[in-house]
Amino acid sequence: MQPNVIRPIAICVFQHNGRILVAEGYDPLKRQTFYRPLGGAIEFGEYSADTIARELTEELGAAVVDLRYLGALENVFTFDGRPGHEIVMIYDGAFADRALYDQAAIDGVEDSGHPFRAVWVSLADSLDPAAPPVYPTGLLELLAL
Repeated sequence: MQPNVIRPIAICVFQHNGRILVAEGYDPLKRQTFYRPLGGAIEFGEYSADTIARELTEELGAAVVDLRYLGALENVFTFDGRPGHEIVMIYDGAFADRALYDQAAIDGVEDSGHPFRAVWVSLADSLDPAAPPVYPTGLLELLAL
């Protein structure tokens, strides 16, 4: 994260049997696990839908089909003690390879080379205040529409 810069990102919500696919994250300062749908930074000159296709190919080697724009959220947050600000373009989509829906966890690698794990979490369970938060803030409400 660059300080004092608003970062445009695009994420994709993959839904299956009342669950969504999210990357697991951890904030060491807050000692908190959190979840966020997959996606990443929109590059200059790139449409946000193209960002989804590029990011999922780079990080998981997976093709995405049936992208549908859901809306945008503004995400102002603190991670590891540093402030962040994102404009998040949100899409619904599907994997071309249906076998990915049967995997409990999918291992991926970010552009930086940092490995991550994506897991399927229950939308209903995510509403429990004791559950790890799903970011960006407002996403679960947007999905309920």
